[in-house]
Amino acid sequence: MDPVDANPPRDSIGAVADAHAAAPLLNCLLREAGESARAPEGGPDGEPAGSSGVTVVHRLRGSGRLLRVRGSRRPTHPEVRTEGGWHALTHTDLVKLVAEELRALAGLANSELPAEMLDSREAVAALLARRAHAPVPEDPYRRSEQSLITGHPYHPAPKARGGGPATAWLPYAPEAYVRFPLTLLGVREDAVVEEGDTTALDTLGSAPPGYRLLPAHPWQLDLVGDELTEAFADGRLVRLGRTRGETWPTAAIRTVYVPEAGPEAVPEAVGGPGSDLFLKFSLDVRITNDIRRLWRHDLLRLRRTDRAVTGAFAGSPGAWLSDRGYRTAAFAFEELAVLVRDGLGGHVPPGTTPVLAAALTESAGAFPGNPLLRATDPEAWWDAYLRAVVPPALAAFHGHGVVLEAHLQNTVVACDASGTPVQVVYRDAEGVKLLPDVTRAAGWERLVYCLFVNNLLEIAAALTEHHPALDPRPAVRRELERHGHVPEVADLLDSPTLPGKTNLLLRWTGADGAAARYLPLPNPFRRPPGRGGR
Repeated sequence: MDPVDANPPRDSIGAVADAHAAAPLLNCLLREAGESARAPEGGPDGEPAGSSGVTVVHRLRGSGRLLRVRGSRRPTHPEVRTEGGWHALTHTDLVKLVAEELRALAGLANSELPAEMLDSREAVAALLARRAHAPVPEDPYRRSEQSLITGHPYHPAPKARGGGPATAWLPYAPEAYVRFPLTLLGVREDAVVEEGDTTALDTLGSAPPGYRLLPAHPWQLDLVGDELTEAFADGRLVRLGRTRGETWPTAAIRTVYVPEAGPEAVPEAVGGPGSDLFLKFSLDVRITNDIRRLWRHDLLRLRRTDRAVTGAFAGSPGAWLSDRGYRTAAFAFEELAVLVRDGLGGHVPPGTTPVLAAALTESAGAFPGNPLLRATDPEAWWDAYLRAVVPPALAAFHGHGVVLEAHLQNTVVACDASGTPVQVVYRDAEGVKLLPDVTRAAGWERLVYCLFVNNLLEIAAALTEHHPALDPRPAVRRELERHGHVPEVADLLDSPTLPGKTNLLLRWTGADGAAARYLPLPNPFRRPPGRGGR
């Protein structure tokens, strides 16, 4: 059985949950606190270093201990060297080892993050158990958004859900293939705060005279709890039932897809000017690095940022899902905020299928129908992916001073009938940076991390795992050389390193989730010596 099969038999769910939870934790540990100590051992002749059947030994810098794992993209079977030989680690053992290493490396303790690591593993187990009985969605786009069982491949606790009982969050978990109606609230008109175009919200239901409609995520309301009691009691807030139609959560968890914006809407095929939209809510839960609340300071600069990105994409070969506006209540500005985002209708070419890029790196069992796995000409597929995702991001940066957060979860790729990428759709103004709010150097570093490390390196690794004969590096160099008018491109082609985000150390040291810190990683896209400027 595939060690990271997303739909395992019930009697093996624990072992598969361990593998899913261990892989990103090991990635973080080895990237941020380890170094290669020994050449790959085992594996058949000709097998590439770090492939799924090869064991690699690493030295941990905090203690000097030796740790060996099988594979590199999704490392498994961790073992630590002891006096008696190699000792296999359970997930709990691994969490203990990571905590010991980081205490030695960083010189400080942290009781919160180990608990999150354990919570992440328990969440994976709960998701696998629920998924075993859930029908796989027929819509390939929905399948892609709801496929991320492993999650962020370089985060120590990518599936942690705040430590609460699974019964509280499972009904709203995208990985469980769920869908649900939204709760409808009415906010007294004198307490409404909004900016931008929020008219789509009014199609979700109707509000009584003197009130404005405000949809809410059911989990959001559970988390807010008694904080709204007074507002309900004095009439500033009223309950209006639920939406007629159901929404489904995307990979972002707090962002839901509304296939039709209202009860009178006419369904449209994706690619046409449909009435679909996305809604993004506040959730007072830590997911990966941040509490996922719609913060006031982000909302207040939303329209400026979105206008800049929309302008950057005018005439672009890519597409941008505009964050049109937000609506909330003055007495619960962040708690009840909802952000309105364009749907996919009108943003993807007719006849194409949108696919979340992050899903392309998941196993076949996690994302049935993965077009990357179906590629019969992997070199042509990779060329097409690069042509779709790279030019719009570089043009936005160099021509408009817009730094997209072009990581895998913000990248949707429209694929043709053969599964070949045709066009990119980027999203999420909250993560966008603008020049000169940040320096050009800082903006470029962030773009290189998001686009080249988080996105292209991961897609290339997944593609070569399934097509070992492919060398993805020349195509990236060719694509970059097409953009030689961007001053930073030449340096990127000649740089020995790329910036890798240190999510493990960031969380261990309690740094702000938005305060990215990077360490140098080997640059596989570097030009061979003697080819500078060509």
